[in-house]
Parts: sequence; structure tokens; C-alpha cells
Amino acid sequence: MAIKFKQLVQARQALKTSNNLGDFAILKADAFGARVNPEIASKLQPLVGYHPPIDLEELSHYPKGSFGWEYAHHMKVNHLKPFNVSPELEEIATRNVFALRYAVTHDIFHVLLGFDTSYAGEIGVLAFAAEQNYSSSLKISLSLAKVLYPVVAPSQIKEIFANLHKGQELGKKAEFLLGFRFEDYWQRPLSEVKAMLGLT
Repeated sequence: MAIKFKQLVQARQALKTSNNLGDFAILKADAFGARVNPEIASKLQPLVGYHPPIDLEELSHYPKGSFGWEYAHHMKVNHLKPFNVSPELEEIATRNVFALRYAVTHDIFHVLLGFDTSYAGEIGVLAFAAEQNYSSSLKISLSLAKVLYPVVAPSQIKEIFANLHKGQELGKKAEFLLGFRFEDYWQRPLSEVKAMLGLT
């Protein structure tokens, strides 16, 4: 699929001007033709139009140990913002559920899988997503990460390959995470949500 260069320009503008990082993420992913594997697409249909805004301040007041509190804590410690999407991009959000959902859930995956935001942590999440067969592009990205990450972060080589294998193993045994409505479970204990998804 051809790259939508006009949309890439929009993505760059969104990064500068929008308060919602999800605008940049979904515009960029859609511009590059991010597509889910056909056998996965039907599983994402119940999520069409589902992207409730995430309020970190609200989640930070949930009980410690709850899914929402742990997610908010992860985001604040790492100086991250959730990928909320503006109403103006509803058409893309509806048309490309994969691009939307993969962007929105990336940091949620970090919390559920127990991977930090280092190169070693990122390859763990990538390995998980590739193992769950969301998109062929993720498998290509993982192949590149296997080569590049040890070069750019040589002090993390041991952790990189350990997390690579851990992510793949979790991906094999876990439920289909990309289709799960995480935002409906913020008040549940994190341990309970992980058990529900086969991540214990």
C-alpha cells in the first residue's frame, strides 16, 4: 500500500498542536498503511468506535494495586501521556481499528506484561505482539529490532534476548489482548486482570 504523504504532514502537525498524542499515532500508522492480519480483523470488530478517553489524574486516585492505578503510575513515572484521539479523527479511528487500538494499548501492554520502557522492555512488548500475529509489519519490526537493539544498547544485550523469549512465550499462552476492553477494568486488581488474560 502506498504511503499517504499528505497524512504524514498532518501527523507531524498533530504532534505539535494537538493535546491528544493519539492523533499523531493514528495518523502516522494509517499513513504507512498499518493493517491487521485478515484472520485477526474480525476479532477487532466489537471495538469499532471504542476509544474512551483515559484520564491519568482520575486513575491515580484508584486503589493502589488496581489496574488503573498501576497504569497511571507507569505513565507518570516514565513521563508518558495516554494516546487519546480527537473526535475529528473518528473516521480514521473507525476505518482502521488496528492502527487505533495498537497505539492506545501499547503502554497498557507494558503494565500487563511487566516490561519497562528500556530497549529490552520494548522488544518484549514487540515480541509479544508479533507472536500474537496482529500484523506482518510487527514481525518485520521484530526482526529489525533483534539486530538493532543490541547495537544501540549493548549494556542491555542479556535483558534484550531474555525479554524477547519471554514476550514470545507470553504471546503464545495469553488471550487475544488487542481485542480486550481494558478501559472497562481499571478498578479491578491488576493481578486479577492478568489472570483473566492468561498472563500469570
